[in-house]
Amino acid sequence: MDYAATLLAKLPGAPKRDHGLRRLIETLESYLQSEQIENIMQAYEFGAAAHDGQTRMSGEPYISHPVAVAQELADMRLDSQAISAAILHDVVEDTSASIAEIEDRFGTEVAQLVDGVSKLDQIQFHSRAEAQAESFRKMMLAMIGDIRVILVKLADRLHNMQTLDAMPADKKTRIARETLDVYAPIANRLGINRFKVELEDLGFRYLHPFRYRVLEKALRRSRGSQRQMVKRVSEELKAALAAEGIEAELIGREKHLYSIYKKMAEKRRTLADVVDVFGFRIIVDDVSTCYQVLGIVHALYKPMPGRFKDYVAIPRINGYQSLHTTLFGPKGQPLEVQIRTHNMDRVAESGVASHWQYKAEDKSDATPQRRARDWLANLSELQRTETPEEFLESVKVDLFPDKIYVFTPKGDIMPLPKGATTVDFAYAVHTDIGNRCVAAKVDRKLVPLRSQLQNGQSVEIVTRRGAKPNPNWLTFVRTAKARTAIRHYMKTMRSSESADLGKRLLDQSLKDLGSSLRKVGKVRMKTAIEELGNSDVTKLFEQIGLGERLAPLTARFLLGVNEDGESEPSTASLVIAGTEGMVVSYARCCLPIPGDEVMGYLSSGRGIVIHRNNCGNLATFRKQPEKWISVSWEENVDLEFSSQIQVDTQNKPGVLAEVAATIADSDSNIEQVSVLGRHEDCYVLSFLLQVRDRDHLAKIMRRVRNMSNVLRISRDCA
Repeated sequence: MDYAATLLAKLPGAPKRDHGLRRLIETLESYLQSEQIENIMQAYEFGAAAHDGQTRMSGEPYISHPVAVAQELADMRLDSQAISAAILHDVVEDTSASIAEIEDRFGTEVAQLVDGVSKLDQIQFHSRAEAQAESFRKMMLAMIGDIRVILVKLADRLHNMQTLDAMPADKKTRIARETLDVYAPIANRLGINRFKVELEDLGFRYLHPFRYRVLEKALRRSRGSQRQMVKRVSEELKAALAAEGIEAELIGREKHLYSIYKKMAEKRRTLADVVDVFGFRIIVDDVSTCYQVLGIVHALYKPMPGRFKDYVAIPRINGYQSLHTTLFGPKGQPLEVQIRTHNMDRVAESGVASHWQYKAEDKSDATPQRRARDWLANLSELQRTETPEEFLESVKVDLFPDKIYVFTPKGDIMPLPKGATTVDFAYAVHTDIGNRCVAAKVDRKLVPLRSQLQNGQSVEIVTRRGAKPNPNWLTFVRTAKARTAIRHYMKTMRSSESADLGKRLLDQSLKDLGSSLRKVGKVRMKTAIEELGNSDVTKLFEQIGLGERLAPLTARFLLGVNEDGESEPSTASLVIAGTEGMVVSYARCCLPIPGDEVMGYLSSGRGIVIHRNNCGNLATFRKQPEKWISVSWEENVDLEFSSQIQVDTQNKPGVLAEVAATIADSDSNIEQVSVLGRHEDCYVLSFLLQVRDRDHLAKIMRRVRNMSNVLRISRDCA
């Protein structure tokens, strides 16, 4: 009796069909010790007992699914803990077994792997999308601690896709789309080509069944002529390599359906243009032989200009290494040739999972593991996003493989997604560099921060102490790391600024009542905070600064002053300098500037909004006098503010340019120009300007009014 049969016979109540268990044992026997295999069999016994009586949609016993998932990982030669976790990955979700029970029986490591893969079915979510996103978030964060979590999940998803026929049509579509959007890109990002190819083809088959059938049928028809071409080219390549004394493994590669479909869709090619591309892989012993083989194939067939890529010197983001070239083959047929070493080939198929396929002392293939760790380290920063859905979207941004490679000033290579800007580069170097960047040089020339980078450029970031991220950066950054860091900084800064403002407002309101924060004391403040349902005094200040709680009413509450029904506006004055940040904003309806008579309105969630006293929108606010606050400008405000003027001009060629030049000569920048009206003899123009104060605006208006073609000028106010 063989080893597998012996183990199967030992299982209590051994099933009539082994549901793939025999094959799994035979695979495990090829690389694991007998004690480790016996531990896996104990996991099988536990899982089979827990899933007893459960069946899949196809009618098969449920335990066949975990065994199939374990088989996928065993084919990748993963360790015994990962195989055990694969067998147990659904017991917490679908049976009465608990994580604590698994930890007690199989150890902490297996329990953590199972927990990382398990969905969050016990928690109530507002929507299915939120539940899926939170489940994905949990899995990805568990993956940061142990990469095997995602390997189990990918194997689980692959077997589910292989057995998707039993599912209803709507579920097929949803699962297929999720597979193509998230799981296939993750497999690609981690360099696991075998999973990527099969997940993509299965996702394509169920998401676009008609297109899949048409392509599959066309490929079947062309396969006969393809075989002849592959045979001829293979013989010519082998002869050329043998003539140079090079031992190599030669494989004729068959393109998979989804890659053909994507190429047709992206490049708008017909099927005939794509299926006639033949692929060959040449595998040799070392890197120097790779370049030697490249010379041989280029001598045998002419290379296509611009189609050579050296991923050996500059690996892809997922650690993939190979030389790629496209040649003019017999009868002008394009031939795609990949040249790589045996180690590179193993990494190309298994990516980060190849870590378990060779001994730890072999350092030559550390690239995929290092790159995976770098990516996972970036994922830990994404935990700061506010919602699970936002986390999912941020991760998806980083999953897709279109990359460019740029250089740091020291010559280090930095991979970034296509369309990445200098700000993305700054955050890729370090979050602090991104937060403090004020300018960028590309190939030693100053460029705008929103400039998109191209392959091979050298990028230098100019930073300044005290500089802050600009919220407008969110409109053009491409990487999840940059987007998350900017949002986190803005949220932190807004919280800090609102707390500072709230403290000032409360202190002023207390002074109106003959007291102050210092006089209130810590004991009374602590009691009041508890009564108001806040966790600490900073949170209370934030609420006041954001207008969610009114300072005069909070001051009365702190002092125990009874309300008499009459609400008086605060007499205290807030002095503003324009540097208060995001919790003091300037109304777009009237665009106040230093020198204007202004008032402040406490807007819930926005803090204080500054309006001019003659603003037409104040009629609504006057109904809530308790939300007013007296505001004055600090002397000598050294900043620029937006203001708007309306200019009526004669309808003559070049008038707009003349007015714009006069404004520019008055030391002002034009943000926006609009044509409000156009008549036979007159234009009505609106200019949004940057001005220092009321005097600066008056100077601009005087110079424009004195122009010969200007009929009338006024300052816009709603």
